[in-house]
Amino acid sequence: MAFFRPGVSREAEVRYHADQEVGKSFPELLRKARAAEAELRRAQAAGASAEELRVVARAFDVALTAALRAAEANQRATFGVRAYDDRIRRRKARATPKGAEWTDEVNRLRTLRERNRLTGLIRVPRPAGWVG
Repeated sequence: MAFFRPGVSREAEVRYHADQEVGKSFPELLRKARAAEAELRRAQAAGASAEELRVVARAFDVALTAALRAAEANQRATFGVRAYDDRIRRRKARATPKGAEWTDEVNRLRTLRERNRLTGLIRVPRPAGWVG
C-alpha cells in the first residue's frame, strides 16, 4: 500500500538554496562581530565618551545582526528542504546533533545581541534644537 507523499514545493527549494548561499558567509560575519565586540570592549576600557561608545556599540549590533541572520539561514538549511513546509520536520530536525548545534548558536547570538541592546547601547541626549 502506497501513501501519497507530497513533494517539496518550489518556494521551499528556492528558500533552501537562498539560505545555503547566505549561510556560507557565516564564518566571516562572525569574525567581524567578534572584532566589533573587541573594539567595543577596548572603548569601554579606555573610558570613551558616551557618543563614541554608542557608535561602537551600534556597529557591534549591526555586525551581530548580520551574523545572526546567517546563523538562522544555516539552521534552516541544516533542517533540510522539507522542513520549510512542515513544522513537524522542523521540530524533528532541531533534535538532531547538527540541528541542535545550530539552534544553540542562534540562541547564543540572539542573547548576546539582546544583552548589547539592553546594556551596551548608551542613550545619548539629543542636542537642543534637534528636529527629527
